[in-house]
Amino acid sequence: MRKPVIAGNWKMHVRAQEATELVRQLRAACETDAVEVVVCPPSTSLATAHEALRGSSIGLGAQNVHWEPQGAFTGEISAPMLVEAGCRYVIIGHSERRQHFGETDATVRKRLGAALTHHLTPIVCIGETLAEREANQTWAVLERQLGAVFTDCAGWDCGGLILAYEPVWAIGTGRNATPEQAQDAHQFIRQWVAKRCGAAAAHVIRLLYGGSVSAGNAAGLLQQPDVDGALVGGASLKADAFTAIVRAAADTTAVKT
Repeated sequence: MRKPVIAGNWKMHVRAQEATELVRQLRAACETDAVEVVVCPPSTSLATAHEALRGSSIGLGAQNVHWEPQGAFTGEISAPMLVEAGCRYVIIGHSERRQHFGETDATVRKRLGAALTHHLTPIVCIGETLAEREANQTWAVLERQLGAVFTDCAGWDCGGLILAYEPVWAIGTGRNATPEQAQDAHQFIRQWVAKRCGAAAAHVIRLLYGGSVSAGNAAGLLQQPDVDGALVGGASLKADAFTAIVRAAADTTAVKT
């Protein structure tokens, strides 16, 4: 049984002082052995969140990482810096990075390499735009993005890799894929991984759904056989909503087992 992951992407929200209080609330409600819980604050709140999480089972993640360990890359942050800040996870290739900051399949793969080299668990985002879905290009887009991610993947431990399927048309829009749409995409991804890396790798890799995940729709999504958790945006900023999603993951784990 794959342990579910619920990761909160705080995006450009939650300043350092606010992070302490939000973490305090999450620690009181989200500590569970049944679910791998992760929070990903903005870089300026990482140190504060790390201190507030000390002794907690909740993991700390970052929202981006550069492929070089150091250098003249103004505004970027390196994997060694993230490790030093207490991070164990990092989001890579989020659609907002692709849309607004020129992220490409090639740079996603380079950032992934840095994360793996420095033993950070990568949460790699893939997914199609509304135009691509309406043009029936969803599978072609996912295949292209997966091909970039799994370039030179010989010897990988896929159990240490997390993929997040995020249909771009559902991120921050209030729209979300139906449970059936999410399952179709996740099944396609798992079957693709099986063909490229083998059945064992496909069995252990965790696939998260992201895109307007809420306390109201989480259970239906998480009940799908190939949905192993969620990458949560806006709902992760509210302790009660995020806790409800974590509890839904714990409940569905019991059903799937």
